[in-house]
Amino acid sequence: MNLLKSLFAVSSITMISRVLGFVRDTLIARIFGAGMATDAFFIAFKLPNLLRRIFAEGAFSQAFVPILAEYKSQQGEEATRTFIAYVAGMLTLVLALVTVVGMIAAPFVIWVTAPGFADTPEKFQLTADLLRVTFPYILLISLSSFVGAILNTWNRFSVPAFTPTLLNIAQIIFALFLTPYFHPPIMVLAWGVLAGGLAQLLYQLPHLKKIGMLVLPRLNLRDTGALRVMKQMGPAILGVSVSQISLIINTIFASFLAAGSVSWMYYADRLMELPSGVLGVALGTILLPTLAKTYANKDRHEYSRILDWGLRLCFILVLPCAVALALLSEPLTVALFQYGKFDAFDASMTQRALIAYAVGLLGIILIKVLAPGFYAQQNIRTPVKIAMFTLAATQLMNLAFIGSLAHAGLALAISGGACLNAGLLYWQLRKQDMFQPQPGWLKFFIKLLLAVVAMAAVLLGMMQFMPAWSEGQMLARFLRLGALVLTGVVVYFGVLFAFGFRLRDFARRGLA
Repeated sequence: MNLLKSLFAVSSITMISRVLGFVRDTLIARIFGAGMATDAFFIAFKLPNLLRRIFAEGAFSQAFVPILAEYKSQQGEEATRTFIAYVAGMLTLVLALVTVVGMIAAPFVIWVTAPGFADTPEKFQLTADLLRVTFPYILLISLSSFVGAILNTWNRFSVPAFTPTLLNIAQIIFALFLTPYFHPPIMVLAWGVLAGGLAQLLYQLPHLKKIGMLVLPRLNLRDTGALRVMKQMGPAILGVSVSQISLIINTIFASFLAAGSVSWMYYADRLMELPSGVLGVALGTILLPTLAKTYANKDRHEYSRILDWGLRLCFILVLPCAVALALLSEPLTVALFQYGKFDAFDASMTQRALIAYAVGLLGIILIKVLAPGFYAQQNIRTPVKIAMFTLAATQLMNLAFIGSLAHAGLALAISGGACLNAGLLYWQLRKQDMFQPQPGWLKFFIKLLLAVVAMAAVLLGMMQFMPAWSEGQMLARFLRLGALVLTGVVVYFGVLFAFGFRLRDFARRGLA
């Protein structure tokens, strides 16, 4: 298996999903603007999304994938099928209970996570109604992520990478064609979330059958393999919950700020999610099962080399993205969102949050590379301790920044926390002798920085000669934005090529 080829496949498919996500967000901004209704929806959607990351993409994957890789390489097919069935039974039971409790206690959940909404009864009630519709998404998307983790372990990376596209398609269809049939209209987005979650689960099941791992969930609370996963999930849930708690606390802060603050942060986060999702999620998706298999085979040298490969790719691809997001913050926010009810003020506020998020983009994606270095060895405690320390530091930064920077200060605190988290993860990997950098990092950094400086200079120069970004229709703005992005890409990779960087130098083989 060529890791670079797999990364390219996952990134390309994820890019399609992110582009559709921008289409969806542009439609939401145009149809609903940025105000009370969108704030209510984004809170109602964020909460099940956070729990999804805890139960599925976060704690569960970290605990499940390394043990699944061990079963696959050492226990045989039948034992692996039984293990998957028992884990599926436990996961389904837990998620069903969480979903039912969440739907019943929706007003209390909103009161805890967005207390500022309680000052506006209409807004509070609308958010609770939306949450009751979106909460079952936790069950559907977590089971979908469970199936995706199995497919990734069998190197079927493309199928799980495509599934988020279905959520975007569902919401686009609902927003465009079904909005008039819902009252209040914003409710259409919640039902679109539910339809998208169901589509993502159903789409992957035939592919699970192809690899012979489609089994009915079974409940056995004494199965040793399932108990190992649950035991690992304890500290993993704590670790992932820490980062999600940080986001919830930010939401609490934002709920007390001016109306629209939650929406401005959401739209800025969506822009940052493009490189974070395309690159960070793709790297993490590929690295965790690959490192787990390598560790199970006791090949420590290759283990370190794969981590080094991931880090170099991260710097090459993410550093220019972070600089470009900051430099192009105005073109991005105006060209993508400033239409209809989303006015110039909304674009300006979103731009501020985007610049703050760009500061921490590299740290956010480095975590996706460094954390699997611990999870693959079933060492979850170290990342948990680091995450808890980072949570405390992030809240101190929230208090320091919110007074002068408002919602942008909350975004900056998230960035600062991500950079601190990544630095501590790297320090622990070195301290525990789990990672040894390959030679040539100093020259690598110098060439990289020169290429980024060249790209930034060209982008700043081009923007001096362009008309105001609010001028022209959507197509004209997109064409100008596309010209900027394309020029930046050509200059950056052109300079790297002149310095001797070649694609074949980053091709690596992983275990089948």
